[in-house]
Amino acid sequence: MIEPLRRIFERTAGGTEHEWGEVTVWEPPHRLGYLWHLRRDRADATEVDIRFADTGGGTRIDIEHRGWERLGADGPGWREANRGGWATLLPYYVAAVS
Repeated sequence: MIEPLRRIFERTAGGTEHEWGEVTVWEPPHRLGYLWHLRRDRADATEVDIRFADTGGGTRIDIEHRGWERLGADGPGWREANRGGWATLLPYYVAAVS
């Protein structure tokens, strides 16, 4: 039996939902994979693979985001904007798990 995909979304304070993507791999505590199609057609989804590795004194997080070529000429701009998003998001994650 194939499990249904789990959606990733953001819900604003006003209750509006913004679809981000769908979880494709869920292997706690080591790996999370998902399709990312924020404000894009699902057919243009890029792939994100996040791996967590015990370093003995903490956790290393490896993030691979691939498939930008699916976005054609828009790919490089979306990739740069996404880099900025990770730079903004990761400090919140570190603070939450510290």
